Amino acid sequence: QLQLVESGGGLVQPGGSLRLSCAASGFTWDYYAIGWFRQAPGKGREGVSCISASGGNTKYADSVKDRFTITRDNAKNTVYLEMNSLKPEDTATYYCAAKRTFSSGSFSQVEGWYDYWGQGTQVTVSS
Repeated sequence: QLQLVESGGGLVQPGGSLRLSCAASGFTWDYYAIGWFRQAPGKGREGVSCISASGGNTKYADSVKDRFTITRDNAKNTVYLEMNSLKPEDTATYYCAAKRTFSSGSFSQVEGWYDYWGQGTQVTVSS
């Protein structure tokens, strides 16, 4: 059974850093594009970043560009979201999502494109 598990969330001060992980089990990771999304209290889910199956293509929301970096280690079935210079507005529950693709370069930041979702990890940025 395909499962995604996020980890690495926590409480951090403004300007701090966190690294989120999205670990997979139950499927061959190499064929899946992965997206990170977040949802703040009272708001809709927002696309943060995504990466193609090959890792060659990435995309970021304008709000996190130059602060967040998405990478993947297919040997470990894990995708990472390195978050630097964190701001209070980054506070949210962060989710990873997966989509089986037939082109190694495909990816999307659209929530409805993805088939599988993790349970989320909470990130709180506060002094």
